[in-house]
Amino acid sequence: MAARPPQNDTSEPEVIAFGIAALAARLETADISYPATSQQICAAVDDTEIPVDGTGNTVELATVLDRLPQDEFAKQSELLDMLHPVFEEQRKQAATSVVGRLRSLLPI
Repeated sequence: MAARPPQNDTSEPEVIAFGIAALAARLETADISYPATSQQICAAVDDTEIPVDGTGNTVELATVLDRLPQDEFAKQSELLDMLHPVFEEQRKQAATSVVGRLRSLLPI
């Protein structure tokens, strides 16, 4: 998923990627060959703190990988398909937390 930040000027807006979109972008630039284990994936990704929403909430890649029922993935699409519901749940939890609600009200 991705969200556009608030528009304060007329320049081209910057798109903020989060969740699966942010992870997919990082996996594209990582040196990973599949099949790959969770540990190999974490080691290959430069920045393992993945944004889960447009307000700045993040989750560590190792944390979401630990929530999956398997540790090895045959291809990137399999990994992303399995992680999608995990990221959605993380996003919902962040949105319902007190800090998450405050962040959504403030223009950050």
